[in-house]
Amino acid sequence: MLRSEQEQLRKNIEQWVEQYGRDRSALLPVLKKVQHDYGHISEYVMQVIADILDIHPVEVHGVVSFYSFLGQRQKGRYVIRLCRTISCDMQGKDRVARQLRNDLGIEFGEMTPDGHFTLEWANCLGMCDEGPAMLVNDRIYTRVTPERIHDILEECRKSFGVYPTPMKEAEPA
Repeated sequence: MLRSEQEQLRKNIEQWVEQYGRDRSALLPVLKKVQHDYGHISEYVMQVIADILDIHPVEVHGVVSFYSFLGQRQKGRYVIRLCRTISCDMQGKDRVARQLRNDLGIEFGEMTPDGHFTLEWANCLGMCDEGPAMLVNDRIYTRVTPERIHDILEECRKSFGVYPTPMKEAEPA
């Protein structure tokens, strides 16, 4: 990461801290904002946040590693989470998972080479009566069938022009 990118990233984090507060209660909202805007939370970012909030970096790392929606690895613009509970399993989750893998050309836990999609499992989406359930970023899809996957992915692809390319992994200062 270039020095100018680091400086801009630090400015952004400082703005978010001002917005959410300068104590531990700001940690999660700031991390969510970084995850949303940059696609991941690097070691460098965790150190910057710890410095600004005056907390130990291990506290920041603990929060990042605890919440599955936060992550140190780069994620695609669209994070697709397929519910893997027994109720979704009984309603055809495996067929939907196979279609996702085929259409995206990746396995669960991977990101497409173009950085547009990440495929993950979710332990429960709370939609057991309407499975299989799938979450694409913040949008829930229920009663998902393999036939619907193409349309859902096309809906995502139509919006690519309005989102910046995912940022490369941050290097320590």
